[in-house]
Amino acid sequence: MRVAIDARHLGAGRGVARYLEEMLAALAAGFTGDQWVAVVPGDREVQVPDGVELRRTRLTSRPLFVAAALIGWPRLEELAGGADVCWIPAPAPVACGGQTPYVLTVHDRSFESNRAEFTVYERIWHSVARPRRLAAGAAQVVVDSQATATDLIAAGWPIVGEKLTVVPGAPSLRVSSAAGGPEQGQNEGPYLLYVGALEPRKGIDTLAQATVIARRSGLSAELVVVGEGRSGGDLEGVSGVRLVGRQSDAQLARWYENAIAVVMPSRLEGFGLPAVEAAAHGVPSVTSDLAVFRETLSDSAITFPVGDSAALAKALVVMSTDVELRNRLGDEARKAVARFSWTSSAALLRGVLAQAAGLAR
Repeated sequence: MRVAIDARHLGAGRGVARYLEEMLAALAAGFTGDQWVAVVPGDREVQVPDGVELRRTRLTSRPLFVAAALIGWPRLEELAGGADVCWIPAPAPVACGGQTPYVLTVHDRSFESNRAEFTVYERIWHSVARPRRLAAGAAQVVVDSQATATDLIAAGWPIVGEKLTVVPGAPSLRVSSAAGGPEQGQNEGPYLLYVGALEPRKGIDTLAQATVIARRSGLSAELVVVGEGRSGGDLEGVSGVRLVGRQSDAQLARWYENAIAVVMPSRLEGFGLPAVEAAAHGVPSVTSDLAVFRETLSDSAITFPVGDSAALAKALVVMSTDVELRNRLGDEARKAVARFSWTSSAALLRGVLAQAAGLAR
């Protein structure tokens, strides 16, 4: 089976990029008899896993994919030199279909439900992508969680049960005593950890307000913030907050390993990878009360109502002071996410791709 992949997100450093990188590596390692072709626009520097063919385009991402979405050319399968099936790992402007079936992964519906929290450019980009139309034309639609599947169906997306498959993400980072990390050789004080894009839909305003309230209530642990984005200004100047920007995988693994807890105040999540990665390290989470966190973490997190900064502040203080609770939740979290692996998820996705291509066996 030859699979053409929209790989524009490789190297972008955010959630879709990590998902694509991990899934692509697991597919190539687990299914060496297939041909995995990553189509990357322009000449920017990217790395692909062993067993993946890299195909570049002359045009950069914006003109290439906007033209493709508006006039239907060039098609993804043509850019890949032919394919039995295409995989689009996130809704985006693209041309595919015709004689070649495609599989679309939808991570969440934030571009619809939280539209006002995106920039004007992002809203235009989503409009050009026409995610619902992409889903309608897909042979199969993949989501990261049952929570997202339920949300799409409730919102009236043009998909039916047999066309929709849950393929979960998985922890990506492994702890190693030899791994380099932030402030290596220095003693870190106790800290809470936020990992992710600093965007409005991630609840950064709630996090900033909660941190101020919590410190007035006796929180002494620092809040370390890993990530970048336009909402970073909400956290600048807040006492006890350290913004460290983007980090390497080795650094991020160390941040997870030594954290008191991970904090996820999101208004919406499709999977919530940072909480799952923290759990794999035995680190519990404080999360907004979303169905997806109950699905992935079971009862191993302290939750608070979405947008309730006072409740989040209280949870931060409890998590930072109650060692027994923290250890118990960390153990439960590790057990809860033990079922997730990129190997098993890649096998599920490969089956979906083969079914879409008419090659399932």
